Amino acid sequence: MLSVFRPSPFKIGCLLVLLAALFYLSFAGNKPKLLAAFDNRLIDAMFSWRGPLDDTGRIVIVDIDDRSLQDLGQWPWPRNLLAGLAAKINAGGANSLGFDMVFPEKDRTSPREQLKEFAVLFPEFFTEDKIREIQKRPELNNDLILGDILAQTPSVLGYAFRFTDDGMKDSSQQPFPSAIIKTEPVTPFKNINFMKSCRAIVSIEDVAMADSEGFFNVFPDYSGTVRQAPLFISQDDIPYPSLALEVVRVGLREKELVIHVDSRIEQGRQDVIGVSVAGRPIPTDDQGQITINFRGPSHTFTYISAVDIINNEKISLLKDKFVMIGTSAKALADLRATPFAAVFPGIEIQATIVDNILAEDPLVHDTYSEIGMTFTLVIVGGLFLTILLAFSTPLAGGLGGILLILTIITGNYYFFFLHNKVLGLTYPLVSNFVIFLVVTLFNYFFEGRKKRFLHNAFAHYVPPAVVDKIVQSPSDLALTGEVKIMTVFFSDIRDFTSISEQLDPDQLSTLMNEYLTIMSDIVLANNGTVDKFIGDAIMAMWGAPLNDEEHAANAVRASLRMMAILKELQLSWKKRNLPMVDIGIGLNSGEMRVGNFGSTQRFDYTVIGDNVNLASRLEGLNKTYGTNVLISAATRQELGEKFICRPIDIVRVKGKEKPVKIYEPLVEGRGEASVENDLFEQAFHHYQARRFVEAKTILIRLQRENPSRLYDLYLQRVTGLIADPPPPDWDGVCTFKTK
Repeated sequence: MLSVFRPSPFKIGCLLVLLAALFYLSFAGNKPKLLAAFDNRLIDAMFSWRGPLDDTGRIVIVDIDDRSLQDLGQWPWPRNLLAGLAAKINAGGANSLGFDMVFPEKDRTSPREQLKEFAVLFPEFFTEDKIREIQKRPELNNDLILGDILAQTPSVLGYAFRFTDDGMKDSSQQPFPSAIIKTEPVTPFKNINFMKSCRAIVSIEDVAMADSEGFFNVFPDYSGTVRQAPLFISQDDIPYPSLALEVVRVGLREKELVIHVDSRIEQGRQDVIGVSVAGRPIPTDDQGQITINFRGPSHTFTYISAVDIINNEKISLLKDKFVMIGTSAKALADLRATPFAAVFPGIEIQATIVDNILAEDPLVHDTYSEIGMTFTLVIVGGLFLTILLAFSTPLAGGLGGILLILTIITGNYYFFFLHNKVLGLTYPLVSNFVIFLVVTLFNYFFEGRKKRFLHNAFAHYVPPAVVDKIVQSPSDLALTGEVKIMTVFFSDIRDFTSISEQLDPDQLSTLMNEYLTIMSDIVLANNGTVDKFIGDAIMAMWGAPLNDEEHAANAVRASLRMMAILKELQLSWKKRNLPMVDIGIGLNSGEMRVGNFGSTQRFDYTVIGDNVNLASRLEGLNKTYGTNVLISAATRQELGEKFICRPIDIVRVKGKEKPVKIYEPLVEGRGEASVENDLFEQAFHHYQARRFVEAKTILIRLQRENPSRLYDLYLQRVTGLIADPPPPDWDGVCTFKTK
């Protein structure tokens, strides 16, 4: 039961995925400011990646720029000058004209306002009656001159809302937009979830003669960047349209604006779904704010200096355009920050909103898609990352984490942002990063420690590929092990006791370390596993822990290589006055149980079984036959035709009832055997067939041409059997009573 709760990278990752999903569920739809700020920064980056976007070409900004101020005088200009500017724009055939400015006080430069000062200087010419009579003349009132021109022009005056109660509210100072405002479905204005204003700062009565009025308030977010703008703001439960919205409506000669609201009422409020004008739907957030699809950095739209219009230049560019009058002059401080630039003219923000409405391409903050994508990325992405980190290498996990982050960002950019949808995906990015960090640290401090232990424990005994498999699947190293078909190897130094008596401890240690290092390296180089060192003996295995289809061939290959290297070592040791070292090797193949064996506190990775014992017995038989390497019939069968081997005997070793045919591997390859080997094989078959005289004839020849202990052994056997023939049930098996 407790093992279920035992921490592991996979379990930790799954727990983090669950917590991340539950945490997001607690605030979905009401995002913390910090997450919103990161989302906005990511969207800013996407604006930069996308770059400038072509506008509709229907917007012209008449700019009160630094050159206009230099040529026409400091701001504020006399309003008769602005009237002349508006008249020329109207004459140029503009669809509508929007003023991104408000005229809340009388023009002090009007001639009628100067009369009182002249009366003080020249009282004999300006009596009070004379002043009152002159002031009635409209051509002396700059405000009225501007108002008259605006009355003849399809124009919209700007104004500003204040949202704090400063005690200056005047019921007579109300905006008067000309739009007919409807709701779908029909609902009282007071129910709609608009921003609420305390009072409006509007133009004076003489100026306020335009077709309509619209507010130009925009609201930077927490970072000071303008990203959204309200299309309606409520005051005294009456919704008022924005300057940009009214410029579009007036320019399209439309009378109505439709506010689309959610039919559900929550906490006495109905959220806004969008606004439409002339059949053009404008998606908004629940407070009626449009998310601005900025076209590019400042001066992306067509700008015409106000002084050029006054001088009758470039007026032809105004034909059928939606014209906005504002300022980009730094001295007038109508500058904002946008995703494209830290300094951006306020008039161009209004122009961008107009262009978004005309092009029907404002950005849409798709809340439901964001919630769905967030849950999907947190759960699916988190599980993907968890599985990758828990069951693969750190490199694969790191690359997977980077790939996941890049996929989220690029997917958001290509599939949503470029289709004018804004999704804030900082949360899944952060949550997946936390999962990556925590699981990686857990791997390092806990699982990594286990893997490092396993790596250090096996690195000196198995090849690197085998070490990697052990580290990746430590659970495979069960205490009870598993049954596998494999090949086991035993080697031993002949007359080691005699050798050790000839050397002092330091010399013996040096000799043994040199010998064991070289021989174990050969095992590893041929995909074997060094099981253990038993004094001067080496025990090794092939086929575990990593499966090896050529376990027998690799084991024999390593054995023959050891014998070749041993000859070189013997020459080197002879030069150093060290004793002659010779070894015997025994190999057997078959089913064996391999795994960790021992106590729960101390165990070794090894192999056990009857087939292991047989290999140990074969190693010892080399002394009897004068050979260096002996293999069993099972190993010979596993080799197939890969090696040339000669039969040595059929034996019954100590502790075994079943006889085993043994062979000596000679060389790797499929070439023809030597004449000597063919002759011995003939002699061996004669011997087994009880043709002892024929066998003796061949053995005498072999012993004369190439004396060996093997030939001498068989000569002794056949000579004795000729003199004393065996019983009829003789099976040719040699039984050994000792190890």
